[in-house]
This record gives sequence, structure tokens and C-alpha cells, in this order.
Amino acid sequence: MPEINAPYAPGTPCWIDLMAKDQRAAMDFYQDLFGWQGEVGPDEFGGYAIMHQKGRPVCGIGPAMAPEGMPEPPHVWTTYLSSDDADATAQKMTDAHGTVMMPPMDVGTLGRMFVASDPAGAVVGVWGHKDFFGAGLVNEHGALIWNECNTRDVPAASAFYTAALGIAVEPMEGMPGYFGLNVAGRTVGGLQDMAGKFPDEVPPHWMSWFAVDDTDSVTAAHVKAGGNVVVAPSDTPAGRMAGLQDPWGAVFCVLQPSAPSA
Repeated sequence: MPEINAPYAPGTPCWIDLMAKDQRAAMDFYQDLFGWQGEVGPDEFGGYAIMHQKGRPVCGIGPAMAPEGMPEPPHVWTTYLSSDDADATAQKMTDAHGTVMMPPMDVGTLGRMFVASDPAGAVVGVWGHKDFFGAGLVNEHGALIWNECNTRDVPAASAFYTAALGIAVEPMEGMPGYFGLNVAGRTVGGLQDMAGKFPDEVPPHWMSWFAVDDTDSVTAAHVKAGGNVVVAPSDTPAGRMAGLQDPWGAVFCVLQPSAPSA
């Protein structure tokens, strides 16, 4: 079982969450789809729910609320990159021409987080870990397996993530227009040029990918529960994937890997 028992290296995708338009309905939808367990959290954390798979935290689902004076967050899955110091990272992102959209804030003793957009417009969170370091299970059914930044400005996005978090962005062999996000010599995510691959109206974004045991059966269950298919199941070098959209509009991908993931 690929359990994570120590903090993620800075720059590594470590957590994802969904600020849901209907928290209880979204929890029920994803619990049925992936087999997660979880309950609405305590009032002190705004009811934010930590979802578990095999007893390990895999993601969060909260109600769509925002601090006073801030707009309500959209119903999307947000990727969080690990940091040893959220405030320092926020300053580095600002210096690298990013925009801090939600300034660093404490989440009890769990950690300190903020949300920013890179110079090309993709929104990403940063998690400065304290008592909680993020996902405790990855690369198994219903758990996170991949995160990728889809951008319309590869040079600007690459320079930003390198300057802010020391992420090395390097071309992936045999995949034109696709780049690996490398931390401490390990590929932890991807960065993709959107040109010719996405409709013009789709903005730059981070995409969350969940591992599944059977892409086709998960896709069928998703549709039966009221979700939409954005990309039909298809075979790729990494395995069989599909792009799905939940009933409220959040898009995510599922992947049945062709080989065990490191």
C-alpha cells in the first residue's frame, strides 16, 4: 500500500480539495464513486471534511465559503503544493509575477495555506505543513495519482514554479509539449502546453487525477450518478484514462495505470 508517512518535499503536490456548492451532495457523490469515507468536519474548520480511503486521508471537501470580502470559490478541484514556509513561498510567488488570491492563513495547528495564480492564470494552492502534511495514501483506487498544470505559456509557468518552489521543469521523452515537474530528482507531476489540445475557452488550470481499478466501470457509474464525460475512456502510455465532470461542474481525470506507480 503506497502510504505516505512523512512531509512531502517542497514543490510536491500534496493535497487536493473541493469547495463544493452542495457539500453533503458532493460528499455522497464521490463516496459512492470512489468508496471514500468521511463526515462533515467541526465548526471551527467551517465543516471542512477530510475524506479517507483505507483509513488514510486522501482529499478534502468543504462548503463553498470565502473570507469576508473575498468571492465564493468556484466548484473546482484545487491542487496544493507542499511548502516548508507558506509565507516565504507566497512572497516568492509574488516576486515571480504570480498573484496571491487568498493570503496565507492558519488552519488550526494543521498548517498554513494560501491560494495563488501563476503568471499564465492557473490557480494553485500552497500547503505549509505543520501537524498535517497532506494525502496519506496515493496511487491506489480512489487516491491521487497525478497532478498537472495545463498552461498556455510554458516558459512563464516554468519559470514561476522554479523560482517559487525550486521545481525543475524538464521535457518528457516521447511526449512533445509535455514536461515533467521534478523535485529532488523525482518526477512529481506534469506541465502541458494547451495549444491544440484544449478548446480556446478553457483557461489555464491544474488538473487532479485519481487512480482507479477500472476506468470504464468508474466512468459508467459516474454517468449513472449524473456526471458528464469530458474525455471518453481511452488508452494512453500511462494507462487507461477518462476525463469526467461532476454534476456541479468540477472536472477531474481518472487513470487505470498500466503499471504500478512509484
